Amino acid sequence: MRVLGVDPGLTRCGVGVVDGGPGMKPVLVDVSVVRTPSQSDVSHRLLTIAAHVEAAIDRHAPDAVAIEKVFSQHNVSTVIGVAQATGVVAVIAARRSIPVAWHTPSEVKAAVSGNGAADKDQVTAMVMRLLRLTTAPKPADAADALALAICHLMRAPLQARLAQAARLADLAAATRAGR
Repeated sequence: MRVLGVDPGLTRCGVGVVDGGPGMKPVLVDVSVVRTPSQSDVSHRLLTIAAHVEAAIDRHAPDAVAIEKVFSQHNVSTVIGVAQATGVVAVIAARRSIPVAWHTPSEVKAAVSGNGAADKDQVTAMVMRLLRLTTAPKPADAADALALAICHLMRAPLQARLAQAARLADLAAATRAGR
């Protein structure tokens, strides 16, 4: 499975691509960060992010896109910018029929480090270890995007089994109701 992880942001948006699957070690395919100047019009900044993500999808053909869920922050303008970038990425994936998975920061931290409260340095260190990198991806948005992709690779098999179990339960309930 190939996952494109996105750490959304209006000033810096991390994009990481990782291959992996059950019983496989994750492998780095690509990582980048798109930057947009804060003085530019928001619509142009979003277009820049969209073009970068579309190019990454065209180049790497991911099976899924993993995006960090927007969480509450004290700076409302930061939250709005993150939400806007998130929306752009989700629309791009949806238009291409690529499934989108949403992961909270604590889910990502727990998946890669075993600690849902890990700090950025711990997450970066585990990303380096899991992907067998000799240098840390810079800036932190790059490491965060890779952590999102790794998190999805780890969680996707369980999520698929849970979804299948829910479908079977619904089918059984419908069958019982039809008797």
